[in-house]
Amino acid sequence: MTKDPWIILSAGDNVAVATATIPSGTTVAGVQTRDKIDPGHKIALADIPLGQPVVKYGQAIGRTTADVKAGDHIHSHNLHFENDRLAATANSAPEEASAADRARSFMGYRRADGRSATRNYIGIIASVNCSTTVCRAIAEAANRTILPHFDGIDGFVPIVHDQGCGMSSTGDGMAVLHRTLAGYTRHVNFGGVLMIGLGCEVNQLTLYGQSGAGNSKRHFNIQDAGGSRRAVERAMGMLGEIAQDVGKEKRVPLPISDIIIGLQCGGSDGFSGITANPALGVAADLLAAAGGTAILSETSEIYGAEHLLRSRAVNEDVARKLDDKIAWWEKYVALHGASLDNNPSPGNKRGGLTTILEKSLGAVAKGGRSPLTAVYGYAERVSAPGLVFMDTPGYDPVSATGQVAGGANMIAFTTGRGSCFGCRPAPSIKLSSNSALYASMEEDMDIDCGTIATGDATISAKGREIFDLIIDTASGKKTKSEEFGYGDNEFVPWHLGATL
Repeated sequence: MTKDPWIILSAGDNVAVATATIPSGTTVAGVQTRDKIDPGHKIALADIPLGQPVVKYGQAIGRTTADVKAGDHIHSHNLHFENDRLAATANSAPEEASAADRARSFMGYRRADGRSATRNYIGIIASVNCSTTVCRAIAEAANRTILPHFDGIDGFVPIVHDQGCGMSSTGDGMAVLHRTLAGYTRHVNFGGVLMIGLGCEVNQLTLYGQSGAGNSKRHFNIQDAGGSRRAVERAMGMLGEIAQDVGKEKRVPLPISDIIIGLQCGGSDGFSGITANPALGVAADLLAAAGGTAILSETSEIYGAEHLLRSRAVNEDVARKLDDKIAWWEKYVALHGASLDNNPSPGNKRGGLTTILEKSLGAVAKGGRSPLTAVYGYAERVSAPGLVFMDTPGYDPVSATGQVAGGANMIAFTTGRGSCFGCRPAPSIKLSSNSALYASMEEDMDIDCGTIATGDATISAKGREIFDLIIDTASGKKTKSEEFGYGDNEFVPWHLGATL
């Protein structure tokens, strides 16, 4: 990297990206800027006539809506979305993992079914919105009265939501909700689970069974317990029994191949695809090389870069599954009168991102350069090692909820604007794309990746720093979001189908 206040990401690019504020009249790569350029924003390196592609990361991110002169600021006023795809170049090799990298271990919990956990929580899960208040009351009471007696338990977590009734008992909506809740009831980071229903809802407790795979699971309905207060009292007795078993669990050395990490980005800016995302991609490559699993998601935020991901598929079946997901999203947004280019938020645009193509090219960098081994539907159980893809919306809480339901026992979350997030029972690592954000929100950010843009760190070195933190966090080190208490309100299952 360079100490210059700008960077060119690929030899074929016709734009540079400002890494600091650049005044008008500054020479950038041989051209004089004609406007003030804010950090994360783009500078034309040559004249680009009306309707011609703007190229960043070696890929088209849209076409000009006016004649652009060398040195001009390129953004929403003169660049718009057009569904271009430039040919994928030959895939470069993933970050090289040494024998020592592959042999590393973490201190986690080995469950009875052989799976490995990074935390030891007990979950109180609502089957329906009607039982959420009782679930919160149960968790609060358990954390106050039971938890102090068990040092080996990380806490009692309420998993609550706004669905479960007023919906069809069949169809996509119910199937996704059931798959998501079932994934949480068997989540490896829950040593035990108590599921609470009301009694008359569509999403009946009988759909979930009484015994969990690798954890202690029980359930009952509030109506059968005799009301809300009695339900809390009944739950305290049951949780006390569950805690006796869960509290005995101890951390033991486990291979890092048992780590399954969900890759997320939110509040992205013009630096995200330059610093935090590719650095996280290095960590994902190292984990995949060691036999672990990294889940790339947010289908609406890989749109425009899916051909690059497709080119890394291990076989045509995996590639075709990715194609099918993209085709579904194109129809889905059209049905609702929207466009996938509506995705970049106002905050994204203030940070320098212009089109979904530009955002996606940066977002896909989180997946590193490893082969794509599998494609999953939302909240489906992830079983393949290496880099996999899960179909989710781009909205962070919904996307991460699907990843955790699929088995992610950790989350790594990059941000450029300052997203705050936690995802219990999975610990969430926060990575800032720029140093100004890290300085202003240090209590929320775990690693500053902005040092890549200033030339004080390489992508490879920062990726290895993230890799080390993943292992430390899996071993029990608390993330900033855990220390603050995030995670009880970020469970948001994907809501599909009609509300009846």
